[in-house]
Amino acid sequence: MKITVCELPDERKAFATAWDDLVEHVHAANSGLVVLPDMPFSPWFAHSNRFDRSVWAAAVHAHDEWEHRLRELSPAVVLASRPVDFGNERYDEGFIWEEPLGVLSLHAKSFLPDADGAREGSWFDSATAEFVPIEVRGLRIAMLIGGEMWAPRGYEAETVDVLGIPRAGDRVDFGDCLERARALAQHAHAYALSSNRSGDFGGQAWIISPEGNVLGLTNASQPFLSMDVALHATKGECRHFDVFAQ
Repeated sequence: MKITVCELPDERKAFATAWDDLVEHVHAANSGLVVLPDMPFSPWFAHSNRFDRSVWAAAVHAHDEWEHRLRELSPAVVLASRPVDFGNERYDEGFIWEEPLGVLSLHAKSFLPDADGAREGSWFDSATAEFVPIEVRGLRIAMLIGGEMWAPRGYEAETVDVLGIPRAGDRVDFGDCLERARALAQHAHAYALSSNRSGDFGGQAWIISPEGNVLGLTNASQPFLSMDVALHATKGECRHFDVFAQ
């Protein structure tokens, strides 16, 4: 399976241009799986510790509108997250999108940081910590959203093929963040795939093997990265093979 990670800008006009470039890249690469950053379809708003309902409503609306365009990446499966209202509660919800089923909820963020640039506790409710992968096209797919990389709980070993990690900036040194991702990949025996916002958010999406090897990183001049990875899943067992082409 060809997999794609990316870094995308926060500014909306630049994002629209980058989206068109990403669609072109995904089709040229014939990607089967694409990971997007955390809540990619609106500007990042959780830098403030003051909740603003109009800002929240605009972000929810933007994701509702842009989700219709996920079909532009078809036939790839897409992993990302979105802001959602659930009764009186608000969540950062990870999802899988697949044609023709559409959006399927995968995981709601339970570990919310409170740091400069990420006052997420002011904007989201903390979900119940559940770490259950979903099977899509014969693969077990799981997700951790941003700072959940540092949560004390996670996915158990030998249950996951792909661990998607949408990010919106890193609140720790990037080297430490990458080391943590390598450890998570090894623990879950999964390919760890992360996409991030670019510019001031740091960028640098990654693909990490189940052995914890960094197979590739994006950068400002190469914001999209696709690799051909052979994944084979059987009932009750997940087996992984190395990257054989780039």
